[in-house]
Amino acid sequence: MPSPRASRAFCCPPVRPLDVAVIAAYCAAVIVFGLVLSGRQRDASDYFLGHRGLPWWAIMLSIVATETSALTVISVPGIAARGDLTFLQLAFGYLVGRIGVAAYLLPGYFEGTQDTAYQRLERRFGPGARRAASGMFLLTRALADCVRIFATAIPLAIITHWSLAAGILAIGIVTVIYTWVGGLRAVVWVDVIQLGVYLVGGIATLVVATRLAGGVGEFARAWDQGKLVALDFRLSFTILYTFWGGVVGGALIAGASHGTDHLIVQRLLAARGLKDAQRALIGSGAFIILQFALFLLVGTSLWLAGADQPGMRSDAIYPTFVITALPEGLAGFVVAGILAAAMSSHASAVNSLASASTHDFYAPLTGRHDQTHLLWVGRWLTLFWTAVLVAGAMAFRNQNTPVVQLALSIASITYGGLLGTYVLGGMWPRARQRDVIVAIIVSVLGMTPVVLGVPWRLLPGLAWPWYVPLGTAVTVAVGMLSSLMGPADRRTGGQNAQAA
Repeated sequence: MPSPRASRAFCCPPVRPLDVAVIAAYCAAVIVFGLVLSGRQRDASDYFLGHRGLPWWAIMLSIVATETSALTVISVPGIAARGDLTFLQLAFGYLVGRIGVAAYLLPGYFEGTQDTAYQRLERRFGPGARRAASGMFLLTRALADCVRIFATAIPLAIITHWSLAAGILAIGIVTVIYTWVGGLRAVVWVDVIQLGVYLVGGIATLVVATRLAGGVGEFARAWDQGKLVALDFRLSFTILYTFWGGVVGGALIAGASHGTDHLIVQRLLAARGLKDAQRALIGSGAFIILQFALFLLVGTSLWLAGADQPGMRSDAIYPTFVITALPEGLAGFVVAGILAAAMSSHASAVNSLASASTHDFYAPLTGRHDQTHLLWVGRWLTLFWTAVLVAGAMAFRNQNTPVVQLALSIASITYGGLLGTYVLGGMWPRARQRDVIVAIIVSVLGMTPVVLGVPWRLLPGLAWPWYVPLGTAVTVAVGMLSSLMGPADRRTGGQNAQAA
């Protein structure tokens, strides 16, 4: 139980003008920085890939900010406040998966010139496979980032007393301004700035919460209560966070998200070469472990400070504490960091969705490959996807599942199918385009009742870190069985097998 000294009422705080002013000024500064750092966008290569000239360290920090910004800052502390530190085991798997992607998948992306993650599937299987995989990416990324935007609106609603719908709309409007003008280069440099801001905010919260709880010595009480347990070596498919689920599931999640999801691959393609891309990817994995550890300890300190109140959703514990316990002005700065980092993550999603739509669908289907024309198309698709994500975010307003868990669960519906296509391309020469498309469809249809329980609950109790391993296994098995029906395609199964 929280100590009497630390216990306090973490209720809905009054609007504090200085906090609101800091947030407004910070959002304006983000737009200005994004526009100034973006430079002139001459063609689609500039807009979607930064002219393939971004430094590896900026890409590394952008990867970290993009994949975990709002979800990590908001949701992970809530997980630790109501549980322990075993969520950290996933980060170990994330590092393992990135090492595998750097060794086995990245070299193929730097053979020739590729604009999206799915262009290489066309070389191996054909255009149908490319569009099928890209379509799965569009679906997965749209659903997952609707959750991200929803998560970002939580602290904004707490500090301004706006409705979640109003916050979601405001986030979409602010983000699309610099994304529409500056493209990927603007997004990456804003990511770098915001990563540092929300990390400083996390450290400040840890210090204040620890002091409010009675000092560092109070962590001994957290240890006695089992709140500092980080490793669970039980072999179970139903326990939410275990070492084996974290390493195996986390590795395959990272293999899919960082090896086949265009959101991350787009950044890697913007590197100056293969070595820079590998350095950025593996470095981001090590950084993620430290970041998860920080925000999990923030959650433990919030529990010690009595911030976890009955009836409060777990995702609101951290932002509510920031507003009620941090000094006015500093609280606004921390919330602004959460918002801006999350908006940069949203900008990344919009830019990657527009990129895949332009290069995987519009250009090949219309035959229009002029880079200046594709720049115009990409900007209009940026507006379209912004509208889709804002509208979709409002559908998650009544969810009680921690948003980080919800986002990763939704992504798991298609991540297994995407990763499985690359595994088939590399290890099963007999696989044809038809087999890959059939495998993706079967995997998505099979994983939907597992993840969402629609139209019925399949495999109840299965912990979500095992969703991607299951989906990958289903995809590979179905693809192999399908390939055994009918003669092998010599062209696809032979020389092009090396392309995957």
